[in-house]
Amino acid sequence: MTVTTALIDLDKASTILKLMGDKTRLSMLKLLQKNECCVCEFVAIFNISQSAISQHLRKLKDVGLVKETRKGQWIFYSLNTQQESYEFIRNVLNSIPDQEQRIKELEQQGLRITCN
Repeated sequence: MTVTTALIDLDKASTILKLMGDKTRLSMLKLLQKNECCVCEFVAIFNISQSAISQHLRKLKDVGLVKETRKGQWIFYSLNTQQESYEFIRNVLNSIPDQEQRIKELEQQGLRITCN
């Protein structure tokens, strides 16, 4: 049985790889592969400013890698599995170490979903 992989445009692949070339954005995408997160959670995980996190998320959202969902007054981000390049992104993400310990540490510190 032959497995076919969807090909993506070279320019699109280059843009995605440039975005994923940033360690913070790559880690964010890996976390979003299994979790929805809000900006405040990323601030706690990466220990960088809210504005820096928002800039990273804006870049990822602008090319469709992440999507946002409003829940009350908070916005939660998740990996956009409907994006045309999702298979490509998933293959890259599946090749890097799991980041779940960062979520567990947030939970242990009582900081999971602390948008206030």
